Amino acid sequence: MAGILNIQFTPKAGDKEANLNRVQDFIEQNSKNKLDLVVIPEFFSTSIDDNSMLNEPENEEGGIVTAFLSDTAKKYNTNIICGSVMEKSGEKLYNTSFVLDRNGRIAGKYRKIHLYNYFGGNEGTYTTPGDTPLVVELDFACVGVTLCFDIKFPMLYRELIKQGVEIIVAPSAWSILKKAPAKEKEIFQNTWQAMNICRAAESLVYFVTSNLTGDTNPFVESIGNSMVTGPMGEVISNLEKEQAAAFVDLDMKIVRDFKGKVPVALID
Repeated sequence: MAGILNIQFTPKAGDKEANLNRVQDFIEQNSKNKLDLVVIPEFFSTSIDDNSMLNEPENEEGGIVTAFLSDTAKKYNTNIICGSVMEKSGEKLYNTSFVLDRNGRIAGKYRKIHLYNYFGGNEGTYTTPGDTPLVVELDFACVGVTLCFDIKFPMLYRELIKQGVEIIVAPSAWSILKKAPAKEKEIFQNTWQAMNICRAAESLVYFVTSNLTGDTNPFVESIGNSMVTGPMGEVISNLEKEQAAAFVDLDMKIVRDFKGKVPVALID
């Protein structure tokens, strides 16, 4: 069994210390469980705040965010997907997710490949896209890492399953304009849930999306619905709009059995 803690909350813009402490509080509240992996949302340390993201980026090692979470990983003996931070490398900025093992060491980092440049989004105007998928062999499972808008691109997930992933995570800040009509918001949420189910079922993996929720920017609201979905497309957990952390115990034998019976990684 694999113990997964999926975190969802509304971060405070520009207050990294408060947001990091909030994450640690969620982990502490669930520390009675055997934690194999903690998943945190995209932009959790800054919210969707251009000033913090662009003027206070982290370094190539993840800066104060990964330093804090490294200590947290060691304290609670867990692997952590560190949401994402704005990483500065030379003159370039990347939207980057760091993976920490139980010893607090960086086991890998993923630079977001598919940037959101549509319907008012301008991520690509200041962020450089990554070009390399990430698969990390952690001590309990083989994990693939993606970020938010990547969920729209199933061929990326094809590459991950070819490398043997058993769990795929997608820290996210999936958001919509506050002024959007109610019906449009409903459709937007339904589409998000459907993509979670599709990515899990088509890949025969556990799929974990840790999303922001609530007012994360003066103009947008994040839709929450952080989900853990199983390899048959079954929704195991959905935090809906709540600020909370969901703990789930995943039976890794199920995924490994499916992969032996249905060779999805070999089918083009």
